[in-house]
Amino acid sequence: MTDYAKLDAWIDAHFDEEVKFLQELVRVPTDTPPGNNAPHAERTAELLKDFGLDAEKHAVPAQEVKDYGLESITNLIVRRQYGTGGLTVALNAHGDVVPPGEGWTHDPYGGEIADGSLYGRAAAVSKSDFASFTFALRALEAVAKPSKGSVELHFTYDEEFGGILGPGWLLEKGLTKPDLMIAAGFSYEVVTAHNGCLQMEVTVHGKMAHAAIPTTGVDALQGAVKILNALYAQNTLYQQVTSKVEGITHPYLNVGRIEGGTNTNVVPGKVMFKLDRRMIPEENPVEVEATIRKVIADAAAESAGITVDIKRLLLANSMKPLAGNKPLVDAIQKHGGELFGEPIKAMGTPLYTDVRLYGEAGIPGVIYGAGPRTVLESHAKRSDERVVLEDLRRATKVIARTLSDLLA
Repeated sequence: MTDYAKLDAWIDAHFDEEVKFLQELVRVPTDTPPGNNAPHAERTAELLKDFGLDAEKHAVPAQEVKDYGLESITNLIVRRQYGTGGLTVALNAHGDVVPPGEGWTHDPYGGEIADGSLYGRAAAVSKSDFASFTFALRALEAVAKPSKGSVELHFTYDEEFGGILGPGWLLEKGLTKPDLMIAAGFSYEVVTAHNGCLQMEVTVHGKMAHAAIPTTGVDALQGAVKILNALYAQNTLYQQVTSKVEGITHPYLNVGRIEGGTNTNVVPGKVMFKLDRRMIPEENPVEVEATIRKVIADAAAESAGITVDIKRLLLANSMKPLAGNKPLVDAIQKHGGELFGEPIKAMGTPLYTDVRLYGEAGIPGVIYGAGPRTVLESHAKRSDERVVLEDLRRATKVIARTLSDLLA
């Protein structure tokens, strides 16, 4: 029996255990915001200990987390050394996730199984890859233990806010420096590039007044409407800017939140909105931000008495392929193609992730893990998020085989 066959057989034999592990992870909420994620790290570390895997707990200082806008973060590293020399391969998945929202037909923290899928918030993105990466590592050690190199599991809790206190913090503190890395993803493509993301909070100031005498005030909402129209006009122009990376189309802008005013009979004195600008890999983030700020300032200047404050919330650079990622791409395409029965394309994604932080530290990486063909199919960030259990099983085998190849 080849090592691949042994790995596959071990994963099949322990798959019920893997599913139970994922259910336990889904049952501990990690809604971000508010971002009280240390309890999930503690529970994950307990479960890993049951498998004989000791997790180092790296708690980000409380004040740092609070200043960042979250409540608690403890990042985990599991290190497994197999001898001197060889590569260190890191597997990273994030436990933080957006709150469940409305419209669920299954308990978002239940880990319920129906029609071959496991349901729950973060079931697909990316607690499923806590499971796939952990059980791929366990399979490797059980039946095809390498004689050199090492594997690290990085389970982190700051992807939704940009990763600075997740992988960024581990890298900055010198707690890890792997040679290669694989980050949580989906099963039918291996992602080598992704969009960047700029998020900003724009506060438009006017002057409150009684609605019966509106001329005594300055309507912040009317000012905000002019600014929003200018931004949406810009969004139409973005369609003419195209990326050469397969899987990525053009830049785009979304205004995802707006609030303001005090009452129906009051001229609004303040309106706040939050925007999200996705940047293709070819764009320069500094230029993108400068352009957005100018569009906002020019539109605001058209309304007498309107002033604007602009606060950057997030600047996540795009992920560009690093030359050293070829062994990762080759192994995943080879084993993925065999196990899923179709070609696994190497491509870009319009999402942004914290994988870029490894790339910025010079560590070649790719995005691959358990999940369907599209974010839409996974219901990630929507109601009834789910992972197809057969995708979880096969992705675990792909990761195990890939580790075996890289550490051979």
